[in-house]
Amino acid sequence: MIDRRFSTALQMVLSVALADQDGFRCTSRTLAEGLSTNASFVRKLLIPLTREGMIVAAIGKGGGLHLGRAAEQITLRDLYLAVMEDKKIFVAREDIPTRCRISTNINEFFAEVATDAETAMLDALGRRNVADSLAELLRLDTIRMKRLTIAANAAE
Repeated sequence: MIDRRFSTALQMVLSVALADQDGFRCTSRTLAEGLSTNASFVRKLLIPLTREGMIVAAIGKGGGLHLGRAAEQITLRDLYLAVMEDKKIFVAREDIPTRCRISTNINEFFAEVATDAETAMLDALGRRNVADSLAELLRLDTIRMKRLTIAANAAE
């Protein structure tokens, strides 16, 4: 089963960052609509994000969701660890009968491989922050809009 918590939380945090930058009001409802997902799923993901101080929720007329700290200070690693908690990327099978040298030692070997892979992934996520990620998305959108303009002009 594919776990979509991280990718959804990433999109949520980037949307909140963009809303903050552009002066728009962002709520769990608007996030759910933008993600085409259930509002309860969004609220469930907001729990660890607010607990870790990445998102703050304000109530009242000017309320909504805002970044809890500067976008430059929120790494994708922080975000991943907040929403995934202690879930491992790779998990060894526990039901393998020990019948040979491979099956007897596979779990210990696999644990080393999984730890190396997880460390590499977390290091890569730690090199990216929300500010840089938002800037990259906006750069990609500028390119997309230029392509659309060129295609529209060519069609005329």
